[in-house]
Amino acid sequence: MIKTTGDKVLDVPLADVGGKGLFTKEVDDALLSGRVDIAVHSMKDVPTYLPEGTILPCNLPREDTRDAFICFLPGVNNPWELPQGATVGSASLRRSSQLVARRPDLKVVNFRGNVQSRVRKLQEGVVDCTLLACAGLNRMDMSHHAKCILSHEDMLPAIAQGAIGIACRTGDARAQELLAALNHMDTHVAVNCERAFLTALDGSCRTPIAGVAHRGADGRLHFAGLVASPDGKTVKHTSGVCSWGNDDGVKLGTELGQALKATLPASFFDNLLEKGGGW
Repeated sequence: MIKTTGDKVLDVPLADVGGKGLFTKEVDDALLSGRVDIAVHSMKDVPTYLPEGTILPCNLPREDTRDAFICFLPGVNNPWELPQGATVGSASLRRSSQLVARRPDLKVVNFRGNVQSRVRKLQEGVVDCTLLACAGLNRMDMSHHAKCILSHEDMLPAIAQGAIGIACRTGDARAQELLAALNHMDTHVAVNCERAFLTALDGSCRTPIAGVAHRGADGRLHFAGLVASPDGKTVKHTSGVCSWGNDDGVKLGTELGQALKATLPASFFDNLLEKGGGW
């Protein structure tokens, strides 16, 4: 049996109800209890820690990792052409921090719901624009709504964005054998590098962290990442290259995350909502 994590819409901050683990807990419980044999996850929703007794040995071929800009204002083709003081609808601190770092005049408001409802709200003028993952739009045949696709230079994606992972129990040799045959190694290596970066930064759903890894034309693993304050006033970038391989990728992600964290003041994470701050 297979059980998948669904699209869940929350009216309260994730930090108040369990963070990223909220999306996967029910599926993890079903896997550990034996009610299902494998669990399919959107990797960007999977915490960096896995429940004891489970492993995640398989990633399917990755979708587009970039973000799409959706806007129905005439003459506005990208976020940088938005009028002064335009309203951006987004529940993503990663996106909002990168946007306001370049356009501090923009007003970002909380914007939730499935893709269809967000597009409808845009058409009704509730907000001026929004950003959504290309992967979701492509999978729902809704990519025609994108006014433009943002490059990684303009908007780094969420860790593991566009990737699907399949977990099983540690002692289930048959499931592991089947999943090994399905595993897409390029995606697996890239995602593990990104998740190592996130782990090194002790990232949470209330920490604007972004990063993406890929195999370059030179056959090596290339990674670019950042950590930011939610108000966009502080944005720290990092990047690195290493030999292509899972162990080397995890090492690179870990080292870059640790080095970036060392450049931040001890108080950098003090104002996060889950720690009682006002952001």
